[in-house]
Amino acid sequence: MNLPPVIAIDGPAGSGKTTVAHAIATQFGYVLVDTGAFYRAVALAALRNNVPLDNAEALVALAEQLQIEMTPADGADGNFYRLRLNGEDVTDALRSAEVEAIVSQVAAVRGVRQILNATFRRIAAQHPLVVMVGRDIGTNVLPQAALKIYLDASPEVRAQRRQRQVGERDPQKVQRALEQRDANDSQRTQPAEDAHYINTDRLDVQSMVARVRDLIAAWQARNPQP
Repeated sequence: MNLPPVIAIDGPAGSGKTTVAHAIATQFGYVLVDTGAFYRAVALAALRNNVPLDNAEALVALAEQLQIEMTPADGADGNFYRLRLNGEDVTDALRSAEVEAIVSQVAAVRGVRQILNATFRRIAAQHPLVVMVGRDIGTNVLPQAALKIYLDASPEVRAQRRQRQVGERDPQKVQRALEQRDANDSQRTQPAEDAHYINTDRLDVQSMVARVRDLIAAWQARNPQP
């Protein structure tokens, strides 16, 4: 089957991008790369090593030393992958409130982004089929991606989804955290000019996945196998 070798799925938190990417990866045999988890791993390491968030040089030095490995999972426990940090499975720790509070600050450090972007590009080069999820995959990390998709949703809908995901009882707390993430990541979270924009406010997971499958089919029609 002729498939786009790299699919870039960007969008803000709670837009549904990781859930959709997992479904596509499972159906078509893509390797799923959730870039946000890598930034969370660096944030977790910074917490554990007491690295000041205002010390960009120290954060970059830390990121250079880390070994981060992502492997697929079936999603039965809510996780679509397992992530190892220097050999330790830290998947569950990545969603802690402490990590959530600082990950945007860590991701804002240019040197950290450069290190991780090199990792993402290396992973993409190593596999024939990759679906990569993030905020600037189509614009910065893999601008040559064969298929670019930008998922979006209103702040209210995204907050509801994130509340269910993290199990937080206070919706206003989730809303405030999401607004802060949006503000911190606004420079990176932009759709590529050639990305297919999908608003997911009124779409369930099956409908989102169907939209992406349609885009894959359209790509196949434009790029028939020789």
